[in-house]
This record gives sequence, C-alpha cells and structure tokens, in this order.
Amino acid sequence: MNEIILITHVLFGMGCILTTLWIFVDVLHASAANLPRIRSMCRASAVVMWLAFLIGGYWYVSYYKVDKALILKGPWPFAHNFIMETKEHLVITLLLVVTYLPIAAAGDLVADKGARRVLLWATGLAAVLALLMDLEGGLIALGVKVASHVNSP
Repeated sequence: MNEIILITHVLFGMGCILTTLWIFVDVLHASAANLPRIRSMCRASAVVMWLAFLIGGYWYVSYYKVDKALILKGPWPFAHNFIMETKEHLVITLLLVVTYLPIAAAGDLVADKGARRVLLWATGLAAVLALLMDLEGGLIALGVKVASHVNSP
C-alpha cells in the first residue's frame, strides 16, 4: 500500500511540473484565445501540488520512520540529514508559489506586459522548485536503496 501512496505522490508532483511548464509556454504567447486555458492550468497546478503535498505528508507521517532509520544507518545519511530536511523546507515555498498562480493569472495578461512577466517568473520558479523536489525525492529513494543493499545479508 505504501508504494501506491508514494507513486501517487510522485505522479501529482510530476503533474505540477507539467502544468507549470505548460503555463509558462502559454503565457509567452498570451492571447484572448488561450487566456481561459492559462487560468484553468494555474488552478490545476495549485490543486495537483497540494494533492502531492498532502499525500506525501501522509506517507511521511505513516511510513517514513522505517526509511529514515535505514538511511541514517547506511552510507548516505545525508539523504535524510540534508536532502530530506531541505525538501521539507523548500516545499513550503513551492506551495506558496503555486497557490499564487491563479491570483497572478487573474490580471489582464494579454494587454499587461507586467502581469505576464510576474506570471512567467512565478511559473518558472514553481517549475524549477518542482523539478528540485523530484530530484531530491529520487536521491532520498536512492539513500534507502543503498542502505538496504549495505545492510542486507
């Protein structure tokens, strides 16, 4: 069951990456025709990231204790001590940025170059942070894998 929870967390996180990249490209070519799509994708990005956060938080509280102990006993304790700790703090910034996206998209993106610029910066930051979260999650998983190979008979 915990694998299903973890893969769902990853899939929603990937959804955040895809939606923010989609928004970025659409905003580069903002027009009256794609404005409704930009706004709906901003809402979708916020929703999928919040779902990733909630599912990941449930997994962290319910299942991570075993992985944490394994990582700390293995050759990559930094996978928890640095990477997981960093991820725990950076995800708050990501949540704030994606929550802001629908607000930033409410302006006149077609006529207002400043509004487009703000949304471009916000989606760019969200995409980079989401990619960083994915990388950190992969490194944490590798920390578990390396530790389990070292500690297995």
